Amino acid sequence: MTKKIVIVSLIGTQLDYVGKRVDRWAKWRPNVSLCSQEDLIVNQLHMLHDNHSSRLANNVAVDIESVSPETNVALHQVNFRDPWDFEEVYAKLFDWCQQQEFDTDKNDYLFHITTGTHVVQICSYLLTESRHFPGRLVQTSPDHNNKNKSIGRVQIIDLDLSKYDQLATRFDVEHQEGKEFLKGGIETKNKAFNRLITQIEKVAIRSQDPMLLTGPTGAGKSQLATRIFQLKKKRSMLKGTLVSVNCATLKGENAMAALFGHTKGAFTGAQKSRDGFLLTANDGVLFLDEIGELGIEEQAMLLHAIENKTFHPVGSDTPAQSNFQLIAGTNRDLKLEIEQGTFREDLLARINLWTYELPALKDRKEDIPANVDYEIDLFAQKTGHRVQFNKEAKSTFIGFSTSNEALWSGNFRDLSSAITRLCTLADSSRITIDDVEGEVERLKHAWNPSGQQSTSNNLYKYLKKEQVEQLDRFDASQLSYVLETCQRHNSMASAGRELFDVSRTLKSQPNDSSRLQKYLNKFDLKWKDLSKISN
Repeated sequence: MTKKIVIVSLIGTQLDYVGKRVDRWAKWRPNVSLCSQEDLIVNQLHMLHDNHSSRLANNVAVDIESVSPETNVALHQVNFRDPWDFEEVYAKLFDWCQQQEFDTDKNDYLFHITTGTHVVQICSYLLTESRHFPGRLVQTSPDHNNKNKSIGRVQIIDLDLSKYDQLATRFDVEHQEGKEFLKGGIETKNKAFNRLITQIEKVAIRSQDPMLLTGPTGAGKSQLATRIFQLKKKRSMLKGTLVSVNCATLKGENAMAALFGHTKGAFTGAQKSRDGFLLTANDGVLFLDEIGELGIEEQAMLLHAIENKTFHPVGSDTPAQSNFQLIAGTNRDLKLEIEQGTFREDLLARINLWTYELPALKDRKEDIPANVDYEIDLFAQKTGHRVQFNKEAKSTFIGFSTSNEALWSGNFRDLSSAITRLCTLADSSRITIDDVEGEVERLKHAWNPSGQQSTSNNLYKYLKKEQVEQLDRFDASQLSYVLETCQRHNSMASAGRELFDVSRTLKSQPNDSSRLQKYLNKFDLKWKDLSKISN
């Protein structure tokens, strides 16, 4: 079934007015031209006019009927006290659209944007772009190459930009540049990490809602938060600054004042007023790293500030306002913190709309070579001294870095420190095999300074003596390894990824957490019990 063409237009008090003389047909008039097109049969034209233009609207309707008898013209009176007042124009056009019953299955809707003030045209665009008017835009203009000057030409504009190949290509390039920026220019190969960055790039440029970055210490939460801010700043999405706060440093009586500010004399030692971190982050980004370290009272105040953009500085009865975007970071399991009564459930519900878990370095081993090159370049930028691996040394270091021997318990901090040491100690600007072997031994000792724990000592931390004595040597050794692995992780999912690193790739749904929990259940162990001891 062919859809009918339904157009909404405004009377052009200047362009549509040419009087009633016969020579009016020799002049171009937007609404008459709109209904004179051979390739655009207008079935219905809703023409909006004010009370001063009723006669003109009727005259134009009569002329349209003579050139396009199949067009049904419906006149609507909409009065603008000031057609250049954006707020008034948008409100009245919005209300008019809300009163209509649009049937997109039967009709194709167009909004004519040639007539009316520039404010009217902008509002028409916004209502169409937001789908309050469910159609496309149409524009008419004179055609000086046509002998019949009254007909003119018409152009339909679809606001679905994805249909325009050139624009779509530009958007793809822009998104790719955004993703590369968030990754610091590092060509990462880990598919899960790349998917995560792809979504973060979209959210960063489209949303002002809180973001929660989770993952182990050193996984890059602070660096990612900084790049998100820089990307938003680069796209002119905010005016303010980035305020980064490690919540672990906010302890005792000063925590509230540091976050929310205070007045002069609010407490002993408050010799002058202080804005506080939230106010400093106005129109910018507030990054609260280790948010799980905040006290319960500070959490309650923060929740109110996120939802209302207002808060009371310490000692003040007057609320302060701050339009900040929150990015929170944590290496803790906040759901477990809620169970233990140290984190507010309502705060987590508010900040986990966009939650992203950054994987540990050992879970992104295919990205280690690119990150090694990045750290080498970073050292050169900081020191002005370019250092390179020789071929054998680099092969040896990459081989160790991507092996199971490399725990990378400090994640990217460990890698950064290792490269810094190698570059600093290298003679003749070349890292040799001897340099690498020395660094490997240093890393192994740092990760396990006292040697591997004995199996029995590890098991006695979690099981009773009689339970340990009833285990076969095989089970004892295997369980000890599992427990030792769990101690290095902050979540079951993360521990499971290391333990089932091969078999998980053969499953469509790895379910690492479920597999690990089932194994622990055989020994009456639960993850929360392991977490309490390891913390």
